[in-house]
Amino acid sequence: MSKIVAIIQARIGSTRLPGKVLLGLEGRTVLEHVVNRVGESALVDDVVVATTASKKDLKIAGLCAKKKILVFRGSEDDVLDRFYQAAKSYCADHVVRITADCPIIDHKVIDEVLRLHLRKKSDYTSNVLKETFPDGEDVEVFKFKTLKKAWEAARLPSEREHVTPYIRKNPKLFKLSNLACRTDLSGKRWTLDEKDDYLFMKKVFNALFKKNNFFGIEEILELLRAHPEYETINRGIGRNEGYVKSLRADKRLCSIN
Repeated sequence: MSKIVAIIQARIGSTRLPGKVLLGLEGRTVLEHVVNRVGESALVDDVVVATTASKKDLKIAGLCAKKKILVFRGSEDDVLDRFYQAAKSYCADHVVRITADCPIIDHKVIDEVLRLHLRKKSDYTSNVLKETFPDGEDVEVFKFKTLKKAWEAARLPSEREHVTPYIRKNPKLFKLSNLACRTDLSGKRWTLDEKDDYLFMKKVFNALFKKNNFFGIEEILELLRAHPEYETINRGIGRNEGYVKSLRADKRLCSIN
C-alpha cells in the first residue's frame, strides 16, 4: 500500500515577515496550526516539517521536538533537495507539499487533490496549475519518483528553491492534473507573508477558531460576507512574490552563462 507523506516547508528567515511561522494565533503558533490542519487529512499517513540545518531554525526543530512533530533538517537554499531528502527519509510513495505560511489550509481540499491524483494516476496533481482557490489553500501532490526526477534534472534557482517548477514546466515528461474550485476564489488572499496578512489572520482566528478548530473555506467565506472590511486589510499584495523573485535570479544566471 502506498505511503502518503505531507511535507511542510518552514524556516525562520522570511524577509517580509521574519519569524512568521512562530507567530501566535489563538494560543498556538502558525506552524502548529498548519501541522494540525494537515493532520486532519483522511489520506495522509505522516506529517513532516522540513526545515533547514541553519542555527536560526533550531527554534523550529525545538518546537517540533516539544510537540512530538516529525521533523527533517536540510538545505537552506536548495529546498528541492530538502524535500527529496525528507521524502526519502520517511519512505514516501506520494508527497503532499504544503508551505508553513498557510495557517488556514483546509484538510478537505488536501483530500480532494489527493483523490484526484490517485484516481488519475498522475505524476503531479495540484490546485495551482490554474489558480481558482484562495492564495493560502495551495496543495501540490506528486509521486516520489517524480520528485526524484526533478531533483536530478532541475538546475535553475527557481526550480531548486520552489520544488515543483521543473515538474510543472515539463508536461511532456510528467502527467499533470489540476483541481479547480467550484467558484473562482483566486482573488482572495489567505496566506501569511506580510504584517497585514497577520492582522487579517488574527481577525479570522478570533472569530472562528473557538467554534471549530478546523474551520474550512465555507466558514471563512461566510465570515467575510458578514465582515467584508476584513478583506481590505491585506488587499493589494501580489500573489507568488517569492517565485517572481526567483525568476529574476534565473535570468541573471542565464545572462552570466
